[in-house]
Amino acid sequence: MKKQDVTVASGETVVNAFAAVRRLVAVRKAEAICGLLLLLMAVNLLASISRKSITNDEIVHIPAGYYHLVAGKFQLNNEHPPLIKMWAALPLLLIQPNEPQPPPESGASFMEKTWAFHEQFWQANRASFSTITFWTRVMMIPITLALGALIFVFARTLFGSHAAIFAVALYSLEPTVLGHGRIVHTDVPAAFVYLLFFFILYLYARAATWNHALILGLVTAVALLTKFSMIVLLPVLVLFLLVRLWQWRKQKPTRKRVLLQAIVVAVIIIFGVNAGYRFSSPPLDLSDVHWLQLRSATSHEQILKGINAGSHVVPTYFLFGIYNVAIHNKDGHSASLLGEYRERGWWFYFPVAFALKTTLPFLLVAIMGLLWACWELTVRREWKFLWLIFPLAVYLALSLTGHINIGIRHLLPAFPFLFILGGGLLGRLLEARQKTAGAALVVIVLTLSFVEAVRVFPNYIPYMNQLASNRPHWWYLSDSNVEWGDDVGDLAQYLKARGETQVRGALSAGWSTLTQYGVEFVSLTPPEENPPDTRYVAIGASYLNGSTVPFFFPNGVPITPAQRVNYFEKYRNRTPEAVFGGSIYLFREHE
Repeated sequence: MKKQDVTVASGETVVNAFAAVRRLVAVRKAEAICGLLLLLMAVNLLASISRKSITNDEIVHIPAGYYHLVAGKFQLNNEHPPLIKMWAALPLLLIQPNEPQPPPESGASFMEKTWAFHEQFWQANRASFSTITFWTRVMMIPITLALGALIFVFARTLFGSHAAIFAVALYSLEPTVLGHGRIVHTDVPAAFVYLLFFFILYLYARAATWNHALILGLVTAVALLTKFSMIVLLPVLVLFLLVRLWQWRKQKPTRKRVLLQAIVVAVIIIFGVNAGYRFSSPPLDLSDVHWLQLRSATSHEQILKGINAGSHVVPTYFLFGIYNVAIHNKDGHSASLLGEYRERGWWFYFPVAFALKTTLPFLLVAIMGLLWACWELTVRREWKFLWLIFPLAVYLALSLTGHINIGIRHLLPAFPFLFILGGGLLGRLLEARQKTAGAALVVIVLTLSFVEAVRVFPNYIPYMNQLASNRPHWWYLSDSNVEWGDDVGDLAQYLKARGETQVRGALSAGWSTLTQYGVEFVSLTPPEENPPDTRYVAIGASYLNGSTVPFFFPNGVPITPAQRVNYFEKYRNRTPEAVFGGSIYLFREHE
């Protein structure tokens, strides 16, 4: 064949390929738009990773995940299941970071072991700090994109292609999702498995096949390995199966099949949870037994017996982790809301946080979507809305009765159902009789959402909407809502550009990560004895708030609630020289 003929043939191949792609896009237009939205979201997340430091919790999760992988032990950081941490740490098997000495088997409590190991890990890997933190956070992007794809599939199944596109658009532009979708944590993964569970349950309700039953068992196991709050899915699953058995009480063959499937689902869940802990179920360390005795002085014997008995079925540290979270929730967590301070929170905390930390377009669409769904469900008996209202109500009830009010991120598993309802509502408006008005409203909602996402990039974690414009953000909310340590890198760059290598301060994660950027951190909480006189003082928004100030002075004397709240009062009315990411305030003490 002549060279000219080869060139012509190659050109025809390219043309045919482009024609095939155009035909595919024409047929799969909704999927193509969804793919484009998620691709742009991935670019946003990658750009944010390159601009932001790791957060306060990631400094522990990343070393713990690597330890789970290489040592096969789960005592460290056991208040979070291991699956997501191990997933994020997978690239470290190729990077091969320096491994510090393993924590002692006994003596220190699990909390002391966790924090000691994290400190040793980052000290041993200062040279590869950026590489480790970049690739572990990149591993979270596929989960975030998978959640977007699942929102698309579920929304299209219920409401059609237009609704699915709008739901993904709302999802991909929401600051809370963009802020937490790149973080090595369990919040966005929990949102993914929670939605996936109900989608598979929906498919199983439509067709109780063995394939659906097997997938349901697997998804439930993965959910339990993702976040301990997902244990709420077990009573939901039991309730669903009881309802189905009652419905089929006169159909013996069907009832028998469902009973067998329920047994298989239970076996898969137990096997999956054990596999997640690498079939490891050692007895509790003596230090953990001692900690448990201190936390539950009157009932520790019964709890120990329960853990020991349950460890014959599921891993010991799976049960200990659930207990750990339950104790945390019982005791509560120091938090603030609208200028008030409490240890055990407020029942209305999450509705207020949702109203302040979502964009106004999404807030409006979510409220209208809920009202629309309630109308369709109660008046028109459109039962498909139950698959959105019920899981939303379950998780909202779990959140409203909890006492750990430290971040809107804990409500993220409820968000996907609101995105789907919002997309369904926008899709209905577009198909209504007044199509022009409906189309205009859709354009306005999505345009304003896009503008907000661009306007605050990449400072998504401390984002609050225009309802929180009269006071500093730290007055409205605290903790990870306003500061979580991901602006430490920008602070360090600013200081070094001015020849500063020391800073006094109170920062989320800064006490650990600031040294990685070549700046010595001098803690103000508690203050060091005879601290150096630094030119600058850096205060995180949550410390200005006062809710994250430690409970004790250096000499061990307890700090009163009023002292904690006003610990940094003298800085609240001062004008900072610089503010980083809306979360760190830098004050010049002297020239």
